[in-house]
Amino acid sequence: MFPSELGGPPALRPDTVRIIPLGGLGDVGRNMTAFEVNGEILLIDAGVLFPEQDYPGVDLILPSFDAIADRYDDIVGLILTHGHEDHIGAVPYLLKECNSFPLYGSRLTMGLVDFRLKEHNISSARLMEVREGERITIGTQFDVEFIAMNHSIPDSLGLFLRTSGGTVLHTGDFKMDQLPLDGRLTDLRAFARFGDEGVDLFMVDSTNAEVPGFTLGEVEVAPALDQVFDGAQGKIVVACFASHVHRVQQVMDQAKRHGRLVVYVGRSMVRNMGIARDLGFLRVPAGTVADVSDLDRIPEDQLVIICTGSQGEPLSALSRMASSNHPSITVGPSDTVLLASSLIPGNETAVHGVMNGLAKLGATVVHKGNALVHVSGHASSGELLYCYNLVQPKNVLPVHGEVRHLIANGNLARSTGVSSVLTVDDGTVIDLKAGVAEVVGKVSAAYVLVDGTSVGSLSEESLADRRILGAEGFITVIAVVNLDGQELISLDIHARGFVEDANGFADVEPQIVDNLATALREGVTDPHLLQQIIRRTLGRWVATTLRSRAMILPVVLPV
Repeated sequence: MFPSELGGPPALRPDTVRIIPLGGLGDVGRNMTAFEVNGEILLIDAGVLFPEQDYPGVDLILPSFDAIADRYDDIVGLILTHGHEDHIGAVPYLLKECNSFPLYGSRLTMGLVDFRLKEHNISSARLMEVREGERITIGTQFDVEFIAMNHSIPDSLGLFLRTSGGTVLHTGDFKMDQLPLDGRLTDLRAFARFGDEGVDLFMVDSTNAEVPGFTLGEVEVAPALDQVFDGAQGKIVVACFASHVHRVQQVMDQAKRHGRLVVYVGRSMVRNMGIARDLGFLRVPAGTVADVSDLDRIPEDQLVIICTGSQGEPLSALSRMASSNHPSITVGPSDTVLLASSLIPGNETAVHGVMNGLAKLGATVVHKGNALVHVSGHASSGELLYCYNLVQPKNVLPVHGEVRHLIANGNLARSTGVSSVLTVDDGTVIDLKAGVAEVVGKVSAAYVLVDGTSVGSLSEESLADRRILGAEGFITVIAVVNLDGQELISLDIHARGFVEDANGFADVEPQIVDNLATALREGVTDPHLLQQIIRRTLGRWVATTLRSRAMILPVVLPV
């Protein structure tokens, strides 16, 4: 379990499947896996991870492409299991490195990817639409059969790989909703068929492995939504993921039933729902949707706003409403705000802050904690046990989840009699041959940070500096020195975001002056060395006297 101190992997043997998870094992996001057989590489998913608060200024976190960077010409395809950002968000960044291979995915997934590529000015990608039940050959080594999977976004796919080294069944993200809104069931008959054929490696969604029983179906949300609409006096604001077509469909149907108009707010929400509508995955009742420019003309008791911000994102529409900072929407005591999503781990503080802000404005806040307004899109432990018993795989590799989710999923597999469970983290290299899967080494799978237009340039040192600045503030010391006369002319100390004591820096300033004077008398004229003297002197005083570790920025100006 989570092997450590692994070296680089050996050369890949002929007719052996090499599996390298590049992301998604240890995080809920950044999903990406590379498969190699006889010199050809097939990728599954390329997603992003949204940073938590300890990554200040970082917009996105990508999988590292280092393990395949010198093998781009060997990539024969990229399969995308579904259209969530944690599975497709890194596609533009990968294609900027190399776009010689085709992309495979369902109709909705390809529609969402196509729009995203246009945003990045990528026009040469080859998008190949596939559907459940279809079986194709990618390159010369990968026989791929696509499987219908039920998830919180329509048109999701799993896949079954047949190779000379063995077979792999990959679920993607899934659950076993028996009354799906779109009628699309997870194809358990295909699972049974693959089990009869023989599954050498089963790669299984782990997100809800700790949750007992079966995940509730989407239809279970309808009564709670109906109650919210029945009781709302003013406008209703619904915050959910911009890709949650099923939830938007339910809100749309409720709006039609209660005589309300729907307005989308947020660029990604407008974009994704437009794509889903155009491709036939979102049924929009006639006369139900209005434009954001019509907000002022719609009575509040006839208005539903569907927006982003369910995870407390600082610049999202909902966060701006909660802080009374939205340019066109205000929230008041007669309004109802519905958070129709689960909390992504790490976002709790931000989401609770938004909820408190809305409550302070007098709004009624409805969320998963006080009403059944959201169900998960991932299989719980009962569903996972069912799949293990149905498939009876030789080896299991839990994927998609934090460490505790992977471990829980592995334990479920063992409880059904699977003896070979590979609970590993990103970068671990697994070789599969003749039904035997084993860990053979490790490669780099580090975080790649996206900061504005910069990709991968932000170092850990710079990130650490940002954390210190955000938590402790900084102190600037400007020393003007006469190097010829070997004397200190002036010393100024300024602080920002830093809690000083009542005397400011009166106690430490003489120490800095004395240490600089001594250094100048001893012939130290290098400004960098003089800056180091300032940093050491002030740093010791700040640490011991004020119990702080503020960033210290000394500047020495020779005259």
